[in-house]
Amino acid sequence: MKKITVASIGIAVILIAIIAIVAFSPGSNTKNSLNDELVVALWAYGGEPSNNLDPINGWNLEQEPLIQSRLFTRDKDMKLVNDLGTGYTISDDGKTYTVDIRNDVKFHDNSTLTAADVVATYNIAAKGGHTTADLSNINETTATNDTGVKFVLNKPDSTFLSKLATQPIVPKTYNNETYGKNPIGSGPYKFVQWDKGQQIILERNNDYYGKKPYFKKLTLTYLQGEAALDAVLKGDADIAEIPPELTNRSLKDGTLQTYKSVDPRGVSFPTAPNLGEKTSKGLEIGNNITANLAIRKALNYGISRDEIIKGPLFGHGTKTYDGVSTQLPWNNPDSTIKDGDIDEAKKILSEDGWKDTDGDGIVEKDGLKAEVDLVYMASDSVRQAMAVSIAEQAEKFGIKIHPEGKTYAEMGNFKYSTPVINGYGSRDPSQLKSDYYSKLAGKSNAALLNNSTVDSHIDSAINAHTESESYAYWKSIAGDISPKGDSAWLWIIDLDYIYYAKNNLDVSHDTATIPTHGGDLFGNICDWKRK
Repeated sequence: MKKITVASIGIAVILIAIIAIVAFSPGSNTKNSLNDELVVALWAYGGEPSNNLDPINGWNLEQEPLIQSRLFTRDKDMKLVNDLGTGYTISDDGKTYTVDIRNDVKFHDNSTLTAADVVATYNIAAKGGHTTADLSNINETTATNDTGVKFVLNKPDSTFLSKLATQPIVPKTYNNETYGKNPIGSGPYKFVQWDKGQQIILERNNDYYGKKPYFKKLTLTYLQGEAALDAVLKGDADIAEIPPELTNRSLKDGTLQTYKSVDPRGVSFPTAPNLGEKTSKGLEIGNNITANLAIRKALNYGISRDEIIKGPLFGHGTKTYDGVSTQLPWNNPDSTIKDGDIDEAKKILSEDGWKDTDGDGIVEKDGLKAEVDLVYMASDSVRQAMAVSIAEQAEKFGIKIHPEGKTYAEMGNFKYSTPVINGYGSRDPSQLKSDYYSKLAGKSNAALLNNSTVDSHIDSAINAHTESESYAYWKSIAGDISPKGDSAWLWIIDLDYIYYAKNNLDVSHDTATIPTHGGDLFGNICDWKRK
């Protein structure tokens, strides 16, 4: 047997101490690399909430809720997947949906989740919540027993399954004033604490009914841009969302994770003229330049989407002409045009009577110059880069655009009277109704579009008995509002969501779900692990 001396023990202790210092000292790239705690520098996940973590009031409904569960979810192929729900039936008239739910689910406070909690959630959300899921069509929600829920609609709605795959479920004891400060759900993670301006800490729900996450602790830190990237480089975070311009840096110690999204960016054009009218909140309505179809079409044909993607976005993004991602089943390939065609843009303007009569480079018609402001969110580098590029390109065919950076709150004051760079993105096709239905003009329909053909296609899509039957109508709407139709928007890109991760983090990219507006990094969190 080998003799062990006091000296050798001392040397071993010193070596262990050195290893510990190297492994866990601040700034070390190996910090947290072998444990089951995950730190994420993540702004896209809805940003830091303003005052609560309440999904009834709209917090992160399009993203994986983490704390709560849903009846159903969507996989990477947009197929409906059971979650709390184990199955459903739809009545012949399309107005009654019956959902069976699991009988083995506990909330984080150890109370049993039953149909009564589902009923309470949907009743509260439909009546008083600010949920992004439109539940106004629900006439009645009842429990048939502890594991059965019946939804009776006022009229058929082919998109209702999407509502069942969106709304997180809260306990029937939900209190609007207190829940958001200490949320309780049945999801894979439990709420622990929220240090405002710094982080939110969650811990694994060991009683979770589904596949349990590898990571026992999840810390969300709200860092942006360089600060988020530096957190990973210094070993203070495992993964961070980064803007496109940072992908041009030399990043040797980690990997870029890029996700194609259904989160488009484009310019909404007020399609109605300014007749001096205002909304009930005093906002101006209409724009005499963008009310002209030739102006809208010229911008759609003349602006090169490739130039924007390859330039300020460093190749990160996919062209879109109608705001409907190619990953969605209602995408319409016929919306595709040859863009960046300056000659075609000039031709469209000329044939409509727009001429540069005074030689200042700006075309005019009936005493109006083709000159307009373009509002964007100043804090968003992607929208800023888009605004500048659009302005530079439009000048080549005679349209003068003035980019104007505003705060998010300020943007809302211009949305019905000025072109605005905005974006939406959902796995629910009724987003198209929200954007283009004439009855919603001056509300969610910022373009003020009033097109009876579009309205008819929307009605037909909603009234279809099944999701698959509705897709043909949704595709028609995409074509109606594309550059070949009303050109109500100048859609530019579907965003890429870009993350920089430690080499030892496996985010199981092949099972990732499709990111919606705001991103959804955690859609497959239960598949993540350390390599």
